[in-house]
Amino acid sequence: MFKLGCASRVCFKNEILSGLTVALALVPEAVAFAFVAGVEPLVGLYAAFMVGLLAATLGGRPGMISGATGAMAVVMVSLVAEHGVQYLFAAVVLTGLIQISAGILRLGKYIRIVPYPVMLGFVNGLAIVIFLSQFQHFQVSLADGSKEWMSGSALGIFLGLILLTMLIIHYLPKLTGAFPASLAAIIVVSLLVIGFDVNTNTVGDLASIQGGLPEFNIPSVPFNLETLIIILPYSVILAAVGLIESLLTLSLIDDVTNTRGRGNRECVGQGIANTVTGFFGGMGGCAMIGQSMININSGGRQRLSGISAALFLLAFILFASSLIEAIPMAALVGVMFIVVLATFEWSSMRIIRKIPRTDAFVLVLVSAVTVMTDLAIAVVVGVIVSALAFAWEHARHINVKGYDDENGSRVYELNGPLFFGSVKSFLELFNPEQDPDDVIIEFQNSRVADHSAIEAIDNLADKYIKSGKTLHLRHISPECRELLTKAGDLVEDNVLEDPRYHVADDQLA
Repeated sequence: MFKLGCASRVCFKNEILSGLTVALALVPEAVAFAFVAGVEPLVGLYAAFMVGLLAATLGGRPGMISGATGAMAVVMVSLVAEHGVQYLFAAVVLTGLIQISAGILRLGKYIRIVPYPVMLGFVNGLAIVIFLSQFQHFQVSLADGSKEWMSGSALGIFLGLILLTMLIIHYLPKLTGAFPASLAAIIVVSLLVIGFDVNTNTVGDLASIQGGLPEFNIPSVPFNLETLIIILPYSVILAAVGLIESLLTLSLIDDVTNTRGRGNRECVGQGIANTVTGFFGGMGGCAMIGQSMININSGGRQRLSGISAALFLLAFILFASSLIEAIPMAALVGVMFIVVLATFEWSSMRIIRKIPRTDAFVLVLVSAVTVMTDLAIAVVVGVIVSALAFAWEHARHINVKGYDDENGSRVYELNGPLFFGSVKSFLELFNPEQDPDDVIIEFQNSRVADHSAIEAIDNLADKYIKSGKTLHLRHISPECRELLTKAGDLVEDNVLEDPRYHVADDQLA
């Protein structure tokens, strides 16, 4: 059913060690996102384990890491606050079923309509979000439960440990590639803190991660229409957010590794993962760009890295909670800062003045919306703005070249696409009252794209008929000919030269 992907001992070692590195970084992330959603830390950890394991096993992108994410956690807050955690589990199950349906219906291919500036904006915005999220760890808890920002020696120590972590990650690969740099940095900094009894924030300061195996439980909610009405809106949003983030992360890893994942299979894999997670007390999740980049940078390329990360995480929960809780947060923050530097598309800063102004605007807009709201809204906004800009730009490109042929007929050579955005300009190009008795419109250099264009041609033909003029439409595609009503008899047959293309129209569906 699936392949681990390793044929050598070296590959096996790299995948396992990369998975261990990812698992260590997953712990504080899962705990933090659980707090965001308003649930217990173990709910986030169980989600990271279940989603990570099943998505890595069944998904369409080897090497990609999945787990509890902030983008989905934000959506869950109001549901948990108003109805409780059991309704969240039910919503996660329904989310998974929706995602499975999306994969079966092969909707994953539509990620291809996301323009490149939107991709750049998504990557940059998410890098900024990851960067900003780390500053919560620069706070210390007071006796009354409140928090305040670090200062003095505590801040100096924290920053020093972060810097040490980043230096190890940066320079160790120049010395040896036998061991993942991120894992080495975490181990070295942890031993330094424990050995010298350095007073600094650790994972244990967030919450205890000790727990047992996740248990199967059917969500304790009434199975009726009222429950469905409550959870359905959340499930649809969660499914959309999860699939968008997963598929965009898949595309990013495709570019980084020069390989190709399977979008529809990823939809099904994420769906199965969330469905199962909902029955085992997890908060659901999707692909994680930060953890995925840690995995890729650490040498993880196959399913084994994701599977081992999930199993290591479970082992931490069951057997090694005390050791993991002793890891200084500075080490994990340093790892995430390196991820931010590697994720952010610095080239976009250099080319922003060289690309079209519309693309530059979309890039900045998507980044800003990602930071201020969430990924799903940012991508939708980016696609809509890009589509409107595209339509406006191409609507301006339609024009005609008119001349009289040897037979005395007036010939109009149409140039540019004819679609909903350009039909108004198209109709304004002709004046049936002033044209001679015989008119030819040449469509060889134009493309009739949709039903709005068909209607525009029919309306123009009707005007010529009412003016008592003879109109000929040359080089219209067979599909257009089928859809034309008023102008149907005016189409000249020239089978050898007629274009072949499809028109966006429900009548042909």
